[in-house]
Amino acid sequence: MSENKKVLFIINRFSGGVYRPSIEGRIIDFCASKKMECSIEFTQARGHAIELARNASQNNEFTAVFAVGGDGTVNEVAQGLVGTKTPMGILPNGSGNGLARHLQLPMDFKRSLELIDSQEIIDMDTFLVNGMLSVNVSGVGFDGHVASLFGKNGMRGFFGYSKLVIKEFFSFHEFDFEARLDDKKVSKKSFIVALANSSQFGNNAKVAPQASVCDEWLDVCFVRKVPILQSIGFGYNMFTGQLNKSQHVEIVKAKHIQLSFSKPMAFHIDGETQSPASTLDVKIQPGSLRVLVLEKNSRENSV
Repeated sequence: MSENKKVLFIINRFSGGVYRPSIEGRIIDFCASKKMECSIEFTQARGHAIELARNASQNNEFTAVFAVGGDGTVNEVAQGLVGTKTPMGILPNGSGNGLARHLQLPMDFKRSLELIDSQEIIDMDTFLVNGMLSVNVSGVGFDGHVASLFGKNGMRGFFGYSKLVIKEFFSFHEFDFEARLDDKKVSKKSFIVALANSSQFGNNAKVAPQASVCDEWLDVCFVRKVPILQSIGFGYNMFTGQLNKSQHVEIVKAKHIQLSFSKPMAFHIDGETQSPASTLDVKIQPGSLRVLVLEKNSRENSV
């Protein structure tokens, strides 16, 4: 971006557990140094970022709209901007920051400010789950179950999530379901079904290491329950980007996915829990969201 541009920053003060007031000051100082005009809005409730981003795109007042928060905040801002010409930027400040990590954005807040001045924009895919927008990774099964519990009783952050995973792992069982992947119908048994636009849930836990947000496909990951003695190796493969080599994981690419369960199942969209459903209808929306990236990360093979 160049000078005389106006940028909106939508800040979720509750992302990542602890809000640092210095964040807004750093944003203002950086924009001033680049002779940019900036406006800052704070989310007041769930869904508020959608309204703020949508109004910004409809009024054509801003050159870009930035989500300052975690994956939930990014999802809401994307809902307000999808299908418009207004690009979205991300200043990661959440607990997982899955999409930001996939896009190779700096996790250090000071360094992430460089994105405000970027002129590199990609046309990123998004997808719909029962008509609801997802930009990163959504899922059903064990991760949907954990998402329905995560955040309750003040539990947040990577260690809180890990503790919950360990606690719930033994009592949650694999489930049978029917899946239609484009024109192919199959019967499956899984522990997790991850619908991946990007490569990871967050915190570099890569469930679909070869996924791209610009290839017009979703990576559908069928994960079986891992024997406890093999769980350390499974975790190592996940955090080193080798999960596609695991005997417990099958990954297929599809554009339209339909999942049918014998009973309503807990599921999540970009980490945010949703009301249980007995069917999921999933559709890719190619190149539907304009997203700012750093120039060095704008190559196709990096996203």
